[in-house]
Amino acid sequence: MFPRLVYESFRRQTRRKLLAGIAITLGVAVATAMIAVATDIGDKINRELRSYGANLVVTPQEDTLDVEIGGINLKPPSDGAFLNEADLPKIRGTFWHHNIVGFSPMLPVTVKVATGAGLQDVTLLGTYFNKKLSFGKEEFSTGVRITHPWWKVAGSCGAGDAVACGWPDDESQDVLVGERLAAKLGKHAGDSIEVGGREFSISGILSTGGVEDDQIVAPLGVAQQILGKPGAVRRVYVSALTKPPDALSTRDPKTMTPEVYDRWYCSPYVESIAYQLQEAIPHSHAEQIRQVAQNEGTVLARIKGLMLLVSLAALLAAALAVSAAMATAIYERRLEVGLMKALGAGNFAVAAIFFAEAFILAVIGGIAGFTGGALLAHQIGRSIFNSQISIQPVLFPIILAIAVFVTFAGSAAAIRRAVKFDPVFALRGEG
Repeated sequence: MFPRLVYESFRRQTRRKLLAGIAITLGVAVATAMIAVATDIGDKINRELRSYGANLVVTPQEDTLDVEIGGINLKPPSDGAFLNEADLPKIRGTFWHHNIVGFSPMLPVTVKVATGAGLQDVTLLGTYFNKKLSFGKEEFSTGVRITHPWWKVAGSCGAGDAVACGWPDDESQDVLVGERLAAKLGKHAGDSIEVGGREFSISGILSTGGVEDDQIVAPLGVAQQILGKPGAVRRVYVSALTKPPDALSTRDPKTMTPEVYDRWYCSPYVESIAYQLQEAIPHSHAEQIRQVAQNEGTVLARIKGLMLLVSLAALLAAALAVSAAMATAIYERRLEVGLMKALGAGNFAVAAIFFAEAFILAVIGGIAGFTGGALLAHQIGRSIFNSQISIQPVLFPIILAIAVFVTFAGSAAAIRRAVKFDPVFALRGEG
């Protein structure tokens, strides 16, 4: 008898049940998509944020030592010490080397540039553009074209790679000239420029929106030759995929127990990656570029918070829609409820029928919503991140549980009212 009552309810109130089922499906679909994206979004957002540049900088350890006596800083007014270029490939030997998107060494040198008014002091910045390196059997390329993607170069394109137009080869003697400096000197791509008594060919005009627009940017080897220090590097910018900071990330590794230290070391925090960079490069100090790294964590937390709010709003709307549909359906069936209670049915039996109907609606709506949400998550991944969002199998029972909870929450008030119907008034058609 119980299954027949439930079946007849769906057969005779198809439209009401369909509306409630659609509400559950839509709410669950949005929640599924948001949860799936939120659980798979960390690396994808990190890769998007990496387009804004490096988030770590490595400098010589001596640069962090401040010598003060009587409030007077006695640190020598020089460019400080240098890192060894030969140590840089060791970055690929760190535990989180797969999270290192790229790195670019920098070596600034003050040079004399010939102008119409005589000689002028200009900074020549040596760096990697797209340098090919190797560590062990692994070969890779790195440089400012990876770590500084906002750098734009205008140059003449030959028959080669159009993407590399104007970029100097790392083994060449060609240079880039910042657009403000080029305008001041009247230089264009293809011209030559005299630097320190030597002629260099200008392969392109550089635009960064920063101080580099007033500088000359050359292959690292050129800067080392001018400075007379082969293998010297002043600082290294590193772009790494990291996870947002938490209570563990900010702890001092010297105060950790071995178990906590292993967990910290094996987590891609910006602090732990900086620590490993210091291990890889002798006599170095690595730290986060604080504004970039902290903003990444803030952006990621806010996006996940927004997704949570959207999910809660969708589920609340579904619960309200179910509540309205169930309240109307139960009111239309008050004669049926009154007859059951007149024949001896208790409150539990009456509630069980309606909760069984709600459970069936929740399961059907949950399955349909999970399927629709998975498709929506894949579409979000393709359109926003240009990659696939992976749906974890464990998400399915969680979504079904959410669907059941939302449906029961939306139905509870209407079912509670149904079990309180007085059979006398119900059979007379009075609510």
